[in-house]
Amino acid sequence: MQTVLEDLAQHWPLYAAIPFIAALIGYATKRVAIEMMFRPLEFVGVKPFLGWQGVVPKHGGRMAAVATDLLTSNLIDLKEIFSRIDPDRITREIEQPLLRAVDDIARDVLQEYHPRLWEMLPTMAQDLIVKQVQAATPGLVRDLMNEIRDNLDEVLDVKQMTVQNLTGDKALLVRLIRDTSRPEMAFIARAGIYFGFALGIVQAVVWALTKEPLVLPIFGGCIGLFTDWLAIKMIFVPREPIRVLHRFTLQGKFQRRRAEVARQYGEIIATDVLTVPNLIDSILRGPRSDRLLAMVQRTVAKVVDEQTSLAKPVVAATVGGERLREIKHAAAEEAVRRLPDTMRHAEGYLTGAMDIANMVEERMLALTPVEYEGLLRPAFRQDEWKLIAVGGVIGFLVGELQVLLMLH
Repeated sequence: MQTVLEDLAQHWPLYAAIPFIAALIGYATKRVAIEMMFRPLEFVGVKPFLGWQGVVPKHGGRMAAVATDLLTSNLIDLKEIFSRIDPDRITREIEQPLLRAVDDIARDVLQEYHPRLWEMLPTMAQDLIVKQVQAATPGLVRDLMNEIRDNLDEVLDVKQMTVQNLTGDKALLVRLIRDTSRPEMAFIARAGIYFGFALGIVQAVVWALTKEPLVLPIFGGCIGLFTDWLAIKMIFVPREPIRVLHRFTLQGKFQRRRAEVARQYGEIIATDVLTVPNLIDSILRGPRSDRLLAMVQRTVAKVVDEQTSLAKPVVAATVGGERLREIKHAAAEEAVRRLPDTMRHAEGYLTGAMDIANMVEERMLALTPVEYEGLLRPAFRQDEWKLIAVGGVIGFLVGELQVLLMLH
């Protein structure tokens, strides 16, 4: 014992440094593990094994599917969202671009499919026909909106749209997880300092008693492994608050921040995923876009028939039944093609009316702890053992450096 005390007195700076080096090991391994979750976005190295890709972007498809299932099953109700949209208000918002589009469509289609008849009409007659069609446009918009709302599942595959957006933009998927878990990531890094320092004290004592060169690298590896594992566990458990000694409350950090996470998550979903342009694009170009075209064709055909009802025999004789069907079809296709630009003028109203951010936030607050944990837990489950193992390897290597320091 006397020899140990003398050694401590002689080399106290080295012994004092061990806990601080251990704390550095704990912090460094956590920072490396955190960055390895998100970076790099693409595989770097020699495929298939010699290299690395961030855990989140690597498993983007699976994580996007998990996030989408949670979103569509628990957090949003598209029918309720679309029911908030007032067709009359949309018509007012897009009135001017809509009238211009109808003017262009009517003139272009009639010019293309019946140029002789159109050119024979005086300008005043052409304008009168266009005005007639324009006058019927508000009813067309209302009918179309009502039909889309009543048959939303037929024209919009929200799961496919969400997965496609999240997997197509890996940076967005990373931001969705990283931004909502930033305090947890900072906690993991800080926990490495505290745990590492405590274990470093034990490490110094064991080294003083044994002088065994393997002690430091083994402890360093254990520090990396244990603190990585424990920090991840402390994010999620306990799920429910537990009172300790009637003074302290224990609960997973992610669970405690539910209100803040719900607000952040709702904002990201509303501003980057379920945006008005994304919804419109999915309706127009998604796997069910043909059904929207069919709806537009029915609505346009109804308007054309109403406008020509009094003169239907004359129109049929002059234009021909087949040509009239072609006109209806062409007008519908052109209306769909111009829809994104036309609806852009109502984007502000639609975003506010649908209020997706608040819906996601409110419903997230109502999730069970297990359902809520599913928001972030998949990001850690994928290759979690690799992250912990890396922490252990780094800790072991730093422990070897400590041996060299102590021996020299």
